[in-house]
Amino acid sequence: MKIERLELRLLKLPLVHFFETSFGRIDDKHFLLVRVDGGGCTGYGECVAEQDPYYSSETNDTAWPIIVDFIAPRVLGVEFAHPREVFPALKAIRGHHMAKAAVEMAAWDLFAKQRGEPLSRVLGGTRDRIASGVSIGIQQSLGELAAKVEHELAAGYQRIKIKIKPGWDLDAVETVRARFGAIPLMVDANAAYTLADADHLARLDPFGLMMIEQPLDYDDIADHAALQRRLTTPICLDESIKTVGIAREAIAAGACRIVNIKPGRVGGFAESIRLHDLCAWHGIPVWHGGMLESGIGRAANVHLSTLPNFTLPGDIAASKRYFDPDLIDPSIEVAADGTVAVPTGPGIGVTIREDRIHTATLKKLELRS
Repeated sequence: MKIERLELRLLKLPLVHFFETSFGRIDDKHFLLVRVDGGGCTGYGECVAEQDPYYSSETNDTAWPIIVDFIAPRVLGVEFAHPREVFPALKAIRGHHMAKAAVEMAAWDLFAKQRGEPLSRVLGGTRDRIASGVSIGIQQSLGELAAKVEHELAAGYQRIKIKIKPGWDLDAVETVRARFGAIPLMVDANAAYTLADADHLARLDPFGLMMIEQPLDYDDIADHAALQRRLTTPICLDESIKTVGIAREAIAAGACRIVNIKPGRVGGFAESIRLHDLCAWHGIPVWHGGMLESGIGRAANVHLSTLPNFTLPGDIAASKRYFDPDLIDPSIEVAADGTVAVPTGPGIGVTIREDRIHTATLKKLELRS
C-alpha cells in the first residue's frame, strides 16, 4: 500500500440540535477530513479534534500543521505492507494522536478498499450488527431531559447516557429513573468533579447506573482509583486513556472497571485494537465512544465496534440526530431493535457525497508524494 496523494479539508457542519456538556455548548461541528489516494482507490479518515482545547489539548488548528508538516512527509510515497505500520512510522512525533489517527484510519480504509474487503474484516471484527446507545447532552430543564430520553427510547436505543456536571446530576438521574424505571442508564461527567466530591458522587450508587464515565480530571489515575474504592458504581475512563500503557496502569491501579475506546484519542485503529485486546485479557469490557462524527467517522466507528470485546452499546447513534444532510448517503441508521448494520462494501462501505463535502469545506490543501 502506497499513499500517493493526501487531501486535507476543514469542514463545518451545522448540528440539528445544540449539544451541551460540562465543557460548554456547540451549535456547529468543525473538523478536519483526510482523504488519501493510492493504487486507484481512496480512503477517508475523520479527525475528532475540536475547535477548543477542552476535551483534548489538540484542536483543528493544531492538527492541521502537524498533518501537513510532520505526518504527511512520513507517509506520502512510502510503501507500507499493512496499515498497522503507519502508527509506528510516526513514533518520532510525540502526542498528537488525533492528527495521527485521522491519517492512519484513512490508510486502513484505503487498504481495505484495495483488497475489496469491508473494514471490519480487515480489523478482525466478528459481528454484522452492533448495539447502539445514545448520548444526551445537558438540557435546559428536567422536563426537556425526560422528553429527550422518551424520544430516544422510542427510537430503540439500547442504552441511554446523560451528561452531568455539578448542579446537573442527582436530580437529572432521579428524574430519568422515576420516569423510565430500570432502563440501561449511564452518566458522563467529562472530568467535571474532584475527589472532594466523592461523597456526593456516592449518592449516585442507589440508582443502579451501568457506569459513571470520567468523573475526575483527564490525567488523574490515582484519584480515580481512590474514588472507585468508594463507589459501587463502576467507573469508566475516557479522557484519561490516551495510550495503551496508561490503560495498563489504570487497570492495575483499579481506577476503572470499564474502558471507553475512541480511536482518535489513542492514535488510530492499530492502537485501538491493542487497547481492546489488553482490556479483554483483564476482563474489562469496552465500548466505542463518540465525538459527534459525521457519517464518515461514524461508519469507521461501526466497523471497529465489531471486535469481540465491544460488549456494551456504544455512542454510535443515527446520523440524522446530528447532521441533516450528512456527508454520506444513505446515512447511518438505527434499527427498531437498537442495532446498526455493519456496512458490507469495501472499506468503510458507505457512499461519500463529494458535493456535500465541497459545500461544507472552509479550506483545503492537497499534498502529493
